[in-house]
Amino acid sequence: MESSIFIREFNVADAKALLELNKSNRTIFEGITPTTKDDSFYTLEAHIKVIEGWKQARDRGDRYEFGIFEFETNVLIGNIGLYKFSPSEKCTLGYQLDQDHHGKGYATDAVRLILDFAFREKGFHRVEAGVMPRNIGSARVLEKSGFVREGLLRDYIKIKGIWEDHYMFSILETDL
Repeated sequence: MESSIFIREFNVADAKALLELNKSNRTIFEGITPTTKDDSFYTLEAHIKVIEGWKQARDRGDRYEFGIFEFETNVLIGNIGLYKFSPSEKCTLGYQLDQDHHGKGYATDAVRLILDFAFREKGFHRVEAGVMPRNIGSARVLEKSGFVREGLLRDYIKIKGIWEDHYMFSILETDL
């Protein structure tokens, strides 16, 4: 089955679309990420700097961040990335999807695309992802993509000043 989305590296020309995505999903995105963002983050200049930072991190081999785009419209609907690389050939997966596109299979498609990049292009052996127990949709995305739930990490990440438990999921290159 052909996907309705594609992923590609961000470039500075995507800054306005990324800003709009983050503004329209601010409440949801800030509720699942550990980084506190004040109003200064929600400017075009800040988003240009974010994208430039991602490019520098990619050039160093520290992070790979992609936009999730609808195939037919070329509209940015989310982002997905790999980070926290380790010498043991593992990394962490993170993603966000516009709330108007939840439940369409786009996140699952994006995860599958980035796993292909992680395992085939970058040679990672293991990809991990943490999900808060109440984020049932995200856990389902990972399960549909072949991830295995390994256990509960208590007080794993502080989000909006509150320590949050996370289920740890993983997938190995040999699982595909």
